Amino acid sequence: MKDFILTQKGVKKLNTKKGLLALLSFDVINYEKTLRLLEYEKKLEALQVELVKLQTWAIDNNERIIVIFEGRDAAGKGGAIRRLTERINARNYRIIALPKPTDEERTQWYFQRYVNQFPKEGEIVFFDRSWYNRAVVEPVNGFCTREEHETFMNQVNDFERMITESGTRIIKIYMSISKREQAKRFEEIKNDPLKQWKMTAVDEKAQELWDDYTFYKKKMFAKAKEGGNPFKVIRANRKTLARINVIGHILKSIPYDKNIEV
Repeated sequence: MKDFILTQKGVKKLNTKKGLLALLSFDVINYEKTLRLLEYEKKLEALQVELVKLQTWAIDNNERIIVIFEGRDAAGKGGAIRRLTERINARNYRIIALPKPTDEERTQWYFQRYVNQFPKEGEIVFFDRSWYNRAVVEPVNGFCTREEHETFMNQVNDFERMITESGTRIIKIYMSISKREQAKRFEEIKNDPLKQWKMTAVDEKAQELWDDYTFYKKKMFAKAKEGGNPFKVIRANRKTLARINVIGHILKSIPYDKNIEV
C-alpha cells in the first residue's frame, strides 16, 4: 500500500473554509480522507446541478419518471436517495417507502398499491424498495407463497412494459454490498442511538439468510434482463462512490436538455 503524500495542491485545498471544516469532521486528523471527502463533495455538487437541470426538463416536458432502489439491507439506498433529492424542488418529487400492506391491500391486485403512488406529469418518484419486494424479500422471509412469487415473476415484465409504453420512464438500481460490509454496518446501526430504529426483524436475519437472498436476487436480475429493462448494479461498499455512481447513472439514463437554464 502506497504511503500518502500531501502535495502542495492538497495543502491548498485543505487551507480553505471547506477544507478546514472537513478536516475537523473526523475524530482523528486524516489528510487523505479529508481530501477524498472534498473531492467527493465537489463531484456531488456538480452532479446535483445536473439533477436540477434534469428536473427542470422533466417539469417543462411533462415527463413522468420512476427510479427504483433495491438492494440488501444497509446497502445505502436511503443515503443515495437523500443526495439525489437534497437540491431539487420538493414540490416535484416524492420518496415512497411503503410499510407492509394493510388487510385491505392484501385483498387487491399485488401491484395496485404501487400504481397508486405513480408520478403525475412533471414528477419524479423514488421508490425505496418497490414491487420487487415480492421477487426477493418476501420469498426469502416467507411473506408470500411460492405461487404468489411465481405469479409476480410471470407478470412483472408485462406490468413494466405497460408502464413504459404509457410514457413513464423506469430506472432500476440495485445497490450491492458484501456480506462483511453488511455485518459492519449492522453493528454500527446497533451502536448508534440515532439509528437503532432502522434495525428490523428482517435485518436481524439478513446475514443468516444471505445465500437465500443471493439466489432470489439472481433470479430477479435474469427476469429483468429478459424484460429488456435490467437493473443497474451499483457497488456500494464505499458509500460516497456509490452515491456518485447512482446519480451518474440516472443522468445518463434520461435524455434531458443539458443546456437548459435553471
